[in-house]
Amino acid sequence: MKLKALFKKKKKQEKQEENWLEDNAVGELAIDAYETDKYIVVQSPIAGITSEDIEISLEDGMLIIKGKRKRPQDTDKIKKYLYQECFWGKFEKKLILPKEVDITKTKATIKNGILTLKIPKLKEKNKKEIKVEIKEEEE
Repeated sequence: MKLKALFKKKKKQEKQEENWLEDNAVGELAIDAYETDKYIVVQSPIAGITSEDIEISLEDGMLIIKGKRKRPQDTDKIKKYLYQECFWGKFEKKLILPKEVDITKTKATIKNGILTLKIPKLKEKNKKEIKVEIKEEEE
């Protein structure tokens, strides 16, 4: 095989490997979660993401945040990274919520690149303490 053809084959293979990574990789979203008297609050730095790029849902007590961080358009097609930490592409975070919540009244905002979710906790029903009597059975 000629050197030029071998080089083209190698470049094509590298490009396919790059595209596979970009298409199938799913990054994890960093979050902080805390509770107040009335809310479960979740915050996440999501710079560069708009509300159209993100989806928030609750399934069986699990909060799911997913979306896609789009790579900025570059006019410079040829670049050689010296260091690369930013994740571009799909991301997802799942969090089991510790309390019963009212997802229908959740408020989500993005301000200064920070996503904030305020999820109202359901009021605890009147708790009743019931004493259970234990009988010992003879063998």
